[in-house]
Amino acid sequence: MAATRRSSRLNAQTVLKHEPPKSAPPSNRKRKAPSDPEAAVPVTPTKKRTQRRGDAIPSTPTPGAAGLFAEPSGMTMKPRNVAVTRLADPRLTNAMLLSPETSRVVASRDIESVSPSKAPQGRTTTENILKEACDHLIKIDERMRPLIEQHHCRVFSSEGLAERIDPFESISSGIISQQVSGAAAKSIKGKFLALFDENPTERFPHPSQVAARSIENLRTAGLSQRKAEYIKGLAEKFASGELSAQMLHDASDEEVMEKLIAVRGLGKWSVEMFACFGLKRMDVFSLGDLGVQRGMAAFVGRDVAKLKSKGGKWKYMSEQDMIELSDKFTPYRSLFMWYMWRVEETDISTME
Repeated sequence: MAATRRSSRLNAQTVLKHEPPKSAPPSNRKRKAPSDPEAAVPVTPTKKRTQRRGDAIPSTPTPGAAGLFAEPSGMTMKPRNVAVTRLADPRLTNAMLLSPETSRVVASRDIESVSPSKAPQGRTTTENILKEACDHLIKIDERMRPLIEQHHCRVFSSEGLAERIDPFESISSGIISQQVSGAAAKSIKGKFLALFDENPTERFPHPSQVAARSIENLRTAGLSQRKAEYIKGLAEKFASGELSAQMLHDASDEEVMEKLIAVRGLGKWSVEMFACFGLKRMDVFSLGDLGVQRGMAAFVGRDVAKLKSKGGKWKYMSEQDMIELSDKFTPYRSLFMWYMWRVEETDISTME
């Protein structure tokens, strides 16, 4: 009898084990959903779809994380002379960069140092580049006017361009912010600074200081094993001179991407955000940012409440459509991208 009961239990377990697959086909036929479980999102009730869409967006890095690329840690990183007007170019670096090891400032030439006879009459400077950019966006598409009138882009204002950016700190901050909230990233960064100084508000540590620390020591700041390895590896590249403020200032967009994408822990999106918010280049555009994609879709009048799945990836707009629209705003696509975040009121508070 015992054997019979045991056999019965095994038979029952076998039936239960295989019942879910049998019930799945009717469910799929009823909901017309692809095999990918994520693809069920568009056909769920509105409340659940909103919740799932919110879950999907963080899988693409958010603008909140992007802001940490341009957020200096201490008073010595703040502009000392905001009145200085420099030459500017939307296709080049407009930030004032600090050499990570020496604090030497690398920047475009001051207007006062340019011979009036050699300078063009309509020259672009750090004082007027934002206005020129906004005028260009409105000229290309009148629908940009209300966005520009309602939102001031501090990132590329004369004040924003006067900030001094340590590229080692900027990129390290981007690594710290990966896959964590903005508040968590700031907390970890504060603990990281405390590892090197009892008064961490003064200056981000030099690359040579970070390179000399063990992975175990860096992890005590709350960094994961991989992030500690990424930051230590980045520090070694700056300490050796393979990366430098001067090189990043002078390099083309393609060279910046090539050099930084080779660094462990940096993907294309991270490099694009650094080029935009760290180097203050005004012709950067990220096709991979879901927030930008969503804003663009809403900008052209699409119903962004409806997601479309392309090969298992959620799409508000195709990359080809994004390219065709964004290319019209060259050479100020960084500013256009910033305003596309604003269309759907994506949280970009840390950028300001």
